[in-house]
Amino acid sequence: MTTGCGPSWSNARRRERRGTPVNDQPELDRDWHALIEGGGKPQACGWLIDRYGVRWQIVPRIMDEMMNDRDPARSKRVTDAMLKMVKLDIAALDKAYGSER
Repeated sequence: MTTGCGPSWSNARRRERRGTPVNDQPELDRDWHALIEGGGKPQACGWLIDRYGVRWQIVPRIMDEMMNDRDPARSKRVTDAMLKMVKLDIAALDKAYGSER
């Protein structure tokens, strides 16, 4: 899953993106740092641009569940939390979701 970060995301940007689902924070951190290494640039909402100019979004696998919850208030809290992040923090997203994980 990949998520945009507001209405300013153009169709060209959407075509260039790669989603990378991860299981936990250590995996997210490892992938994030590997793609930033050598000249990559962090972006908002879990996005980064690697040293070759390819856009990636590193997201937890549980993000689909959180973003598509039947309770729109839960999904909104997750979205609001994500919009404040650069690299995603799974514990903070879980807290916003109100999970008992």
